[in-house]
Amino acid sequence: MNSTLDVAKVRADFPILQRRVHDKPLVFLDSAASSQKPTCVIEAMNDYYRTTHANVHRGVHTLSEEATALYEGARKKIAKFINAKSSREIIYTRNTTESINLVAFTWGRANLRAGDEVLLTESEHHSNIVPWQMVAKETGAIVRYLPVDAHGYLDTSALDSMLTSKTKLVGIASMSNVLGTIMPIEQVIQRAHAMGALVLIDGAQGVPHLPTDVQALDCDFMAFSGHKMCGPTGIGVLWGRRDLLEEMPPFMGGGDMIRKVTFEGAEWNELPWKFEAGTPAIAEAIGLGAAVDYLAGLGMSAVRAHEHETIAYALERLSEIPGLTLIGPDDANRRGGVATFTLDNIHPHDLADILDHEGIAIRAGHHCAQPLHQKLGIVASSRASFYIYTLREEIDQLVDGLYKAKAIFKR
Repeated sequence: MNSTLDVAKVRADFPILQRRVHDKPLVFLDSAASSQKPTCVIEAMNDYYRTTHANVHRGVHTLSEEATALYEGARKKIAKFINAKSSREIIYTRNTTESINLVAFTWGRANLRAGDEVLLTESEHHSNIVPWQMVAKETGAIVRYLPVDAHGYLDTSALDSMLTSKTKLVGIASMSNVLGTIMPIEQVIQRAHAMGALVLIDGAQGVPHLPTDVQALDCDFMAFSGHKMCGPTGIGVLWGRRDLLEEMPPFMGGGDMIRKVTFEGAEWNELPWKFEAGTPAIAEAIGLGAAVDYLAGLGMSAVRAHEHETIAYALERLSEIPGLTLIGPDDANRRGGVATFTLDNIHPHDLADILDHEGIAIRAGHHCAQPLHQKLGIVASSRASFYIYTLREEIDQLVDGLYKAKAIFKR
């Protein structure tokens, strides 16, 4: 798998990579938390605010019509990016978390009953656990978890016993934000549908890094965030099958999500606006549209190829360090651009602080996946995550920084 990305050229598109931290060149290895933004995204949002800002859907004047065209144009770009059948299936939210909450508290409340089951995996982000626990408590449904083994692989054999007629929905991340595991979602979707269950894909890590085709996958819902895919914060997406979205009640009430309001009640707007109450994140949607254009221009196959090369090199280099334990798959073909590890008995927060003074940004903690860390028998871990602008030399700098930490702690 050979990368066709010109990484030096890509890096020139990201102004923040010129920064220095503690008088050292910035080495940004925290893209799984939030990616950096290319100039085209920054300029798209800046241009909107400078020349076109007005509220959408509500005016017949020129600025409102221009803003609406940009806002809805971004929706069409996103639909094409994930190969949705219609842009009406693209719901703007604030982030992946809100997208999953929308499904849990609309579809879940309307469809789950006492004794029904929601099947998740042990490696899910809190955002794909807590909403289902909350709705289960309210409805009497039960949340169960597919096991993940010590190497970060999903135990697909457990599907035979855990997928039953009681299973109403399976929620699974396409890529684990901790383990980096690229999950066998096609197999999960096929087997879940055979049992009559719906499937929600948490695409927060998958959509920014892997080619995504929701029609080919045949999933029922997919949630993802703009800020992890070169877009701005405050904008996310829920894609859903149109028939399901039509049946679901609104998530929030207010302006723009209604067709008619009287003192006695209200009638809902059509899709997608039924789920988009109030003034939306207009500039952010436009920024996400620009990010989608940028990634589409690079080509998602090239993005994946670059990350495959990067994680393969990272696993090779990190495995050389005495006392370092990698968490997750050792097969780069089944792993995204995430390298999570523990080092001797050095607390991840101490490690991150030492690396920060070398200009290197990594993540430290439980990464919003406490149950997974409990399963692995650790309290916290360190995570270096890579993206389209990551260089091999930056991985070498990470390794040098880890050796420096070992020296400081005399390990």
